[in-house]
Amino acid sequence: MGHLTHRDLNASRERLRDQVAHALRAALISGELRPGVVYSAPTLAEDFGISATPVREAMLDLAREGLVEPVRNKGFRVTEVDERDLDQYTEIRALIEIPMVGRITRIAAREDLEALRPVAEDIVRAAREHDLIGYLEADRLFHLTLLGLAGNERLVETVGDLRKRSRLYGLTALDESGDLIPSAEEHLELLDLMLAGDAKGAEKCMTRHLGHVRSLWAKGDRTTGE
Repeated sequence: MGHLTHRDLNASRERLRDQVAHALRAALISGELRPGVVYSAPTLAEDFGISATPVREAMLDLAREGLVEPVRNKGFRVTEVDERDLDQYTEIRALIEIPMVGRITRIAAREDLEALRPVAEDIVRAAREHDLIGYLEADRLFHLTLLGLAGNERLVETVGDLRKRSRLYGLTALDESGDLIPSAEEHLELLDLMLAGDAKGAEKCMTRHLGHVRSLWAKGDRTTGE
């Protein structure tokens, strides 16, 4: 596997664990680690050229994120998400995020919204530079920080959990097709509408964005199934 070859990993145990987790996330996103397949820590450790302990610890971190699930005496199974799950996750996110961007537009301080512009620009930059991990990290930061402006921590936790459960499959193929860039640019459009005080426009933009994201998931699922 391209992402799972030996790297110049730091000897620090915590650092090593973090680097392994980062590499495993990249393999999950690209589809190198496939949904439904069980992977053992010793086997993955051989690919890294390290001991099994930091790999096992990193996999437990991914399990807490909902990306894999432990299988007793075997290893970790990559979490499967079917079309019905994705539809339900998207519906819940829409019920929360669409009205919330309208509300946040009306109540948020301008400087708090402006503070999100560098993050939105990072999303676009990552999409253009084919930095898939950077794209997802910046996208998560933008959406959860934006929702946080409503002052409801439980709401942020709920959406954060839904995002973990509905990660993109086959993101590499979508990146290569250029489909990620229009989705990335919608973050800047949304921010401009909110800064202009256009609550209805922001809600429409979020509606379109979530529909766009759902279509990307569908394309990713088809790609990884080939």
